[in-house]
Order: sequence, then structure tokens, then C-alpha cells
Amino acid sequence: MAPGKYWLLKAEPDSRVVKGKDVKFSVDDFEAVKTSPWEGVRNYEARNLMKEMQVGEKALFYHSNCKSPGIAAFAEVAKEAYPDYTAWDASHPYYDPKTKKEVPKWFMVDLSFVSRATHFVPLALLRLISESTSLPSEIEYIGESGFKALQTMDLVKKGRLSVQRVDEKAWNAIVALAEKGGWEEMDLKFKKGKKAPKAGPKEKATGRGARKTAKEEQSEESDDLGGEDASDMEVAKPQQGKKRKAKDDGDREYSAAPRRSNRPKR
Repeated sequence: MAPGKYWLLKAEPDSRVVKGKDVKFSVDDFEAVKTSPWEGVRNYEARNLMKEMQVGEKALFYHSNCKSPGIAAFAEVAKEAYPDYTAWDASHPYYDPKTKKEVPKWFMVDLSFVSRATHFVPLALLRLISESTSLPSEIEYIGESGFKALQTMDLVKKGRLSVQRVDEKAWNAIVALAEKGGWEEMDLKFKKGKKAPKAGPKEKATGRGARKTAKEEQSEESDDLGGEDASDMEVAKPQQGKKRKAKDDGDREYSAAPRRSNRPKR
């Protein structure tokens, strides 16, 4: 029997109300409910990836659209793809008026919580790895094969997609990072487009511009859910009368309904 595939699925850990419903779904929420439908995906590529998933396949649970995005837990597929009924509910944040029950367009899977990552694996670390020319000594335990696999992850190459494939070698490297940590003293901040600094202790910032606002750091580090999964459906007009359609091009101004649970707080 061929080995199963590995996946990454994103969720929003911070509260955000859409159509009167809180779409927050953090690792705490996931651990509490144990198994959850992964509704609200409104992007054809992401939908098609979910339709490939098989029961028992492993997945990374990723915090997105937040100040500190990254891998927070491990999960597995509990139920294979079936029609996403939230698309037919006009009161739901993920409503799509162009889909019909008789001919469903959107699908979802059920995902089960497995365990938390002992060490939260931040996107900032994965981005630094992707820009590095050599394996940082602090995380040399992932090996050269793991280092190269992380450099080509969809998460750092096409980050906005909310459902992604994960290579087996990248999966093993993430598991090792989550178990062992070790990057706490590394400087994970560098400007995009510039060569990543060699691994080493953090240097104290000095001079003008040494500090960044939380909003600036989030803009750099967050892959931002907004706009991605609504890119293949018509969306409602935003305020101020501007007609826009969600895109997958990094447009942060548009805030589409996220693709995770709108479970009411209990």
C-alpha cells in the first residue's frame, strides 16, 4: 500500500465576526471539539485538494490571518470530501448564491485533532529557512533533505492557498521542529528580497526604524486568509459602494469570509 499524502489546512485563531457569527477557530477550539468539518472553502484549487484526501491522512493545523501565523497542531482526515452545506445557507458567512443542493459546487472534509505542536512552528522561521543558503546550526537536526524540502513548501511559495500539499520530507522536518525547537535565539526577521542572515543570536536593534508596529509585523509575516478562498465565487459589495472581487494576489484590503468554522462560543 502506497504511503498516504500529507496536508496543511489553515484556520483563524482570533475572533472575527462575519454576518453576526464569530469565525474564530483556534487550536484550543480544535482540541476542544476533537473533530470538525472544514467548511467554507471557496477556491477551486483548495476544494480539489480536499477531494483528494483519504481517511487517515495526516495534516498540519495552521494559524493564519493573525499576528503570529504558524503551525500549531497535527491532525488527520476523519471523513472524505462531501458537499459543503454552508454554501446553501444565506445567513452563513460562506454562503454562495450560485451553488445548488442538486449540483453541489463546494466540498469539505472532516478533520480530527491529534496533538499540539510542542513548539509552535512560526511562519517567520519557515520563511527564513526558505531564503537561507545553508542550514542554520540551531536546527541542523532536520538534515539537508529536510532543509531543502522546507525551502520548496507551498506555504512559502504560494502561501495564500488555505489547503496545501505537504511533501513527506517537509512533513518529517516540521515534526522534528515541533518536537525539538531550538530557534528561540535566532533572528527571524529580515526584509523580503534580501539574503537571509546567517543563523545566530538576536542583535539589539538600534536607531531610527528599529521598532515595528504589530500591524507592520503582521503584514510581513501573515499569509492572510482574506481574499483567497472566495476568489472563485461572486462576493458581496464592500462598504462605501466599491465593487470588488476577491483575488489570490495578496490584496489585503479585501476581507473575504474565512474558510473555517463559525462555531458559537459555549
